[in-house]
Amino acid sequence: MENYNGFDYDNGALERKAALSAQMARVFGWMFIGLLVTGLTALYAASSEVMLRMLYSGRFTFFGFLILELVFVWFISRRALDLEYGAAAAAFIMYSVLNGITLSVIFLAYTSSSIYLTFFMTAAFFGFMCVYGLVTKTDLTSLGSILLMGLVGLIIVSIVNIFLRSSSFDWIVSIIGVAIFLGLTAYDSQKIKEISVYYTGTEKERNIAIVGALTMYLDFVNLFLYILRILGRRK
Repeated sequence: MENYNGFDYDNGALERKAALSAQMARVFGWMFIGLLVTGLTALYAASSEVMLRMLYSGRFTFFGFLILELVFVWFISRRALDLEYGAAAAAFIMYSVLNGITLSVIFLAYTSSSIYLTFFMTAAFFGFMCVYGLVTKTDLTSLGSILLMGLVGLIIVSIVNIFLRSSSFDWIVSIIGVAIFLGLTAYDSQKIKEISVYYTGTEKERNIAIVGALTMYLDFVNLFLYILRILGRRK
């Protein structure tokens, strides 16, 4: 008896497990590459007068980069399966660079020590929730739906607070943001694992790895930023 990808259910359990493990390693490998590219780009941009002048040369330059990032996220999420693997990977790397440029602002606002401490704390929380999402037998689909609705609400109240400029409200929003992205980390890791089961062994498995890497990358970065807003020490 064979499954969707042609593995034998009776004799291919080890092969399926090894193939899925390789696919998940590919997902998190690309996520790590994306974070590394983003971190190095942010460090360079924050220390380069040329980059800082370019980024803040005009009133809308910074927002232009943010809009371009959103375009790349939409493009990779929607079109990655239709692209050649190299093109999908290149788009992900380009997005990581763009995000690094915009995130360089945190090195101007926060001390380096608090940024590094927050990064390692984020990595620990993120890793724990990823492992939970991958090994738990509980179906997190319903939790994911609730968290996605919470994310929409979080975005709305964050926009409102731009005008209110309430520090106490911002602190509450940040705590809620941490809770939401911790949950989304577990949910997304489980979802990516389930999707990978269907694509592992097919010609699109590497493209799915790029999509999965982008999802986990976004969870990590957003979790990092919310923790930084709570614990970060401003200059």
